[in-house]
Amino acid sequence: MTDAALPWQQGGLFVIAGPCAIESRAFALETAEELRGIFAAAGIGFVYKSSFDKANRTSVSSFRGVGMDKGLEILAEIRETLGISVVTDVHTADQAAPAAQAVDMLQTPAFLCRQSDFIAAVARTGTPVNIKKGQFLAPWDMAKVTEKARAAADEAGAKSELFVCERGTSFGYGNLVVDMRGLAIMKEATSCPVVFDATHSVQLPGAKGESSGGERQYAPALARAAVATGAVSGVFMESHPDPNNAPCDGPNMLPFEWLPELLAELKAIDAISRPR
Repeated sequence: MTDAALPWQQGGLFVIAGPCAIESRAFALETAEELRGIFAAAGIGFVYKSSFDKANRTSVSSFRGVGMDKGLEILAEIRETLGISVVTDVHTADQAAPAAQAVDMLQTPAFLCRQSDFIAAVARTGTPVNIKKGQFLAPWDMAKVTEKARAAADEAGAKSELFVCERGTSFGYGNLVVDMRGLAIMKEATSCPVVFDATHSVQLPGAKGESSGGERQYAPALARAAVATGAVSGVFMESHPDPNNAPCDGPNMLPFEWLPELLAELKAIDAISRPR
């Protein structure tokens, strides 16, 4: 990476995008480079996302990724050789420190937002953290989560750069809904920048029996609505060159070909919506 400001430090909307999981080194490098070109043309800050291990799979036979050691090596290579900011998920406290050495931002799974030791571990690294709101929490409940993170960072003498992320709320069985009021509520309650996860908000957990389903066709509308609230600093959109054949989360990932038009729309909406 260069010494340039990170995407979320540049003042405009930033977008986290990339495949759900690292499928191979070649695939990760190719997708990161292609996305870099798409975002450069759009003039929007870009953070590449892919996971070395997807620990919260539906089935024991589900694809999980390439593992931590290999995955972090690949992400570090993308970061250094392509000059792209990188974020990845961590699932356990002992993954936090090594992952923080390879990426620019850590991300916590929604299911783990109430795990105090885990939240403390990622905060202590001093690396920016995108904390996903659990599907079972009210937006104002994230104030307690960020309070834990700040306390841990302060105790460790680490910088505390926290983001809170909305990814939908459970509504009945196997369905998620987004209350757009929650974006403003979370921002006010936590005093953190808000990221909206457009693609996991259209996920249908466990809907395919052995894997989750999704309704990717609605993700662009939710992304546009979230940006229009003026409350979000970033948008998270998992994306893939061939999502119908992706080994995980394919039904809710966006194909690369959708991105240029959508990014232009989001940039235009952000320009008139978000207070400067």
